[in-house]
Amino acid sequence: MHIAIFGATSQIAKDLVQSFAAHSAHQLSLFARNPQVVTQWLQQSGLAGLEVRHQVYDFSQVPTDAHFDAILNFVGVGNPAQAQAMGASIFEVTLQYDAMALQYLQKHPTCRYIFLSSGAAYGSDFDAPVDAHTRATFALNQLQAQDWYGVAKLHAECRHRALAHLPIVDIRVFNYFSHTQDMSARFLITDIFRAIASNSELRTSPLNIVRDYLGPDDFYQLVQCILDAPATNTVVDCYTQAPVEKTRLLSALQERYGLQYSFTDSATGVNATGYKKNYFSTNHCAQQFGYRPCKSSLDSIFHEFDISLRKNAHASDSNPARSDGSPEHFSGS
Repeated sequence: MHIAIFGATSQIAKDLVQSFAAHSAHQLSLFARNPQVVTQWLQQSGLAGLEVRHQVYDFSQVPTDAHFDAILNFVGVGNPAQAQAMGASIFEVTLQYDAMALQYLQKHPTCRYIFLSSGAAYGSDFDAPVDAHTRATFALNQLQAQDWYGVAKLHAECRHRALAHLPIVDIRVFNYFSHTQDMSARFLITDIFRAIASNSELRTSPLNIVRDYLGPDDFYQLVQCILDAPATNTVVDCYTQAPVEKTRLLSALQERYGLQYSFTDSATGVNATGYKKNYFSTNHCAQQFGYRPCKSSLDSIFHEFDISLRKNAHASDSNPARSDGSPEHFSGS
């Protein structure tokens, strides 16, 4: 299968490329606004020897006459700070690259299109987890900057459902964690990791939120199931074997890694898309594609933390003179 990946510099796209390389024979055309970054990453990741299977292009080189069996669109933002910095421009960015993919599909209607959406498309009401009957809710007369990201994804999904004759599947990602991602990003899970790695105290809000952390293995399985299934036009929510409450997460990481943490009402973090108490889905319609998650949220976090902490330990052993300075305090929401 020949797959075009839009937004190949995104971390979730990079993880998927590595999974494809390890488990499939797909030919990949990797498109990015800065293709040199992708080329350098392929070299650093040991994938540069697969030139025939991995070609790198900028978006001006997207050929309308080339044969792609599938387009996967990862163009977007990777962390809350980026979402906050982009502001309303997220609308133009999302539309530009979505339109590019749709233009290709209009000429090649058998090409699959997988669009990376977000749980934020549901809006801001996560007092309870979403399900198959949940409606998107946005305060239409009081829209805030934190709504732009979710509304942009919702608009894209509406465009895709209006093109019911085309094989488009939107994948709503709620929470994703990988050992390869930017650990300086302001997510609760990366704040926790930095506290463990630096042997410092995590200061966090006492609010007991619930999250469902998908890992690279289950994300790859979901994408491959969609590619293998008969063509359709629909949307699926990501999920693992089980979500995890914040209090359970903190106690489990304390027991396994010695995490030090305390609760404080003064803890602050980047809240670019709004507060979400139960940010996960019980809509498991992805099982219709044959998707069966192999890990729970806690399993995925343990697996990815183990890899990252081993890398950190190896880096410290290789450079014993390195110092991380005085302990820092990180917050999470």
